[in-house]
Amino acid sequence: MTLSAKHILGTRDLQREDIQLILDTADSFKEISTRQIKKVPTLRGRTVINLFFEPSTRTRTSFEIAGKRLSADVINISGSTSSTVKGENLIDSARNLEAMNPDILVVRHASSGASALLTDFVKCPVINAGDGAHEHPTQSLLDLLTIRERIGSLEGLKVAIVGDIMHSRVARSNVFAMQTMGMKVTVVGPPTMMPVEMCRLGVDVSYDLEKSIRDVDVIMMLRIQMERQNKYNIASLREYSNLFCLTLEKLKKAREDVLIIHPGPVNRGIEIALEVMEGPHSLILNQVTNGVAVRMALMYLLLGGTDEDLN
Repeated sequence: MTLSAKHILGTRDLQREDIQLILDTADSFKEISTRQIKKVPTLRGRTVINLFFEPSTRTRTSFEIAGKRLSADVINISGSTSSTVKGENLIDSARNLEAMNPDILVVRHASSGASALLTDFVKCPVINAGDGAHEHPTQSLLDLLTIRERIGSLEGLKVAIVGDIMHSRVARSNVFAMQTMGMKVTVVGPPTMMPVEMCRLGVDVSYDLEKSIRDVDVIMMLRIQMERQNKYNIASLREYSNLFCLTLEKLKKAREDVLIIHPGPVNRGIEIALEVMEGPHSLILNQVTNGVAVRMALMYLLLGGTDEDLN
């Protein structure tokens, strides 16, 4: 079986079979990261360019490690070191990179749709590593892998996505992907952080954290995105924390076997308490580990690998 998508721009257009294939392939790649020599020759001679116009530690490093573990040549370009600081626009940057014949272009950009735009100018597959407040598909896929790994399946699970829904590309990608996989999603947050289109996406909307987490399998806490706030989104961080920070006290309202995930980075004590973050329900570090496997799987599948090759 092969991936039907040429690019990974979002989860909205991914078919259930595609997501299943990506998760299964990632599962098979996880073992590589446990070896003493963490490298296979799968993508030897291939070139992966990480083009990051926004700051990122976790995602950029994860893509870099993923490419290197498959023996690809990985080139990292950040906004501050690219020719955009000299006035070159995104399209011209893409055209120049295309002239060097990369095999995969990984793009993070502050503008929604930037990754999709580049597909008109480059021949190689493009992976969206986060575009504005639009989508972050690889984060969603690693979230699904982490949940499936612990529970065994995704169909029928109930999930509460909590926090700054308005600015969260992670929330959007997860709403689309989770619904595709048969999961029931409730988005939870203050009304000022709840975009109106959420009501049209088939999710339940709640403004009450304690009520919303009572009967869910998974609680996904989101980072409150300080850099994207304006003074009208919340009255104060203290008020937000009082109502929506997941503390041990609030967690008592949830099921005993509930799982907690967070895309990071974490604002400790604002969206999640330290004791919860480091407690037995938390899978936050499992998500980071699985991120490498998911990105390895995507690079492999986008360059024509099949699940049969792995068997």
